[in-house]
Amino acid sequence: MERAILLADMNSFFASVHQALDPALKGRPVIVGGDPAKRHGVVLAASYEAKARGVKTGITVYEARKLCPEGVFLKPQHNLYVNFSTRILGIMRDFTPLVEPFSIDEAFLDVTGCHKLFGSPVEIALALKKRIRDEVGVTCSIGIGPNKLLAKMAAELQKPDGLTVLGYEDVSARLWPLPVRELFGVGPRYERHLRLLNIHTIGDLANFPVKILKMRFGVYGEVLWRCANGIDESPVDPHSLDRVKSVGQQITLPRDYRRFAEIKVVILELVEKVAERVRSGGYAGKTVVLSLKDASFAYLSRMKTLRAHTDLAADIYRAAVDLLARHWPEGWPVRMVGVTLAGLILKPAEQLTLFGEREKWGRAERACDYIRNRFGERAIFRASSLTEAGVRYAG
Repeated sequence: MERAILLADMNSFFASVHQALDPALKGRPVIVGGDPAKRHGVVLAASYEAKARGVKTGITVYEARKLCPEGVFLKPQHNLYVNFSTRILGIMRDFTPLVEPFSIDEAFLDVTGCHKLFGSPVEIALALKKRIRDEVGVTCSIGIGPNKLLAKMAAELQKPDGLTVLGYEDVSARLWPLPVRELFGVGPRYERHLRLLNIHTIGDLANFPVKILKMRFGVYGEVLWRCANGIDESPVDPHSLDRVKSVGQQITLPRDYRRFAEIKVVILELVEKVAERVRSGGYAGKTVVLSLKDASFAYLSRMKTLRAHTDLAADIYRAAVDLLARHWPEGWPVRMVGVTLAGLILKPAEQLTLFGEREKWGRAERACDYIRNRFGERAIFRASSLTEAGVRYAG
């Protein structure tokens, strides 16, 4: 039996959530972004009314105001979006237990064999769309295909509130004429490399010699070729989020930071939050990643692998500061800082140290976790956060 996979993609999800909660916003250009005064000024979502006026995700709020001065500008409320996403996933699981969240506003459903209960894949998709619209108040576009790749590509073909079926027999006629950039998995960097091989459309990629692609891009060259031909055997995995691979935090700074002393304060604040989240999940990690962005949005990301897995902020901080000193020139402006602990595993048994220094740090950090969980984030924090460079507890 051929698989029947659905990809449900909520339309302009963040903006739609606000419109669902406030009927007065329906039909109006809603733009969800940050606070321009604090430089958290990027558009995260825009309703289709705002998109019709040229507002796009990723532009600054300042640009959005020029394009759509009559827009309703709202700060993001991530707790609301998580709540709505959880409700939507619950509706999906009423149709099949095989639901794999892909992002906060997208999920795959494997409805193979569900036809005796709910009808054909198209009938299931229509029923799902209706329940989400009636019970949650947002619309979604659904793609249907024999695998996850084609379901995802199908969902992108008709927005908003679309329903598209894409089979193997449709690949050459409907996907091959599209620009190669529209193939799932092809970003700007791969698009540039593919252009050098005179590959401009998905069809060009599908019909390119796979041996050359593997020579040029390694294993991923064959992955790209298979995607262009609509081939994907990956299962819908309802436990995909059970295996946490990394935990990260990042922040856009209220001004350009140039001195290492200031940047280190921000790194420490981020590291403490990362370590707290890692400990709360019972994990330990081994790879520290430091990400920095300058005033011209040039991006740098470097990583360092530790000798042993850790959940201590002190270990993560030392590695992050070392990466900063080795890869970023002091005095060069920093606009965004991010810290990630990757290579996570369930925390193993610890080897005790001779004088118990690590154990003391561990007890101290867990005590701080307990205080924050009980009395709030601002109940206890480092004195450095009170300096002008501190951002986590500002305001």
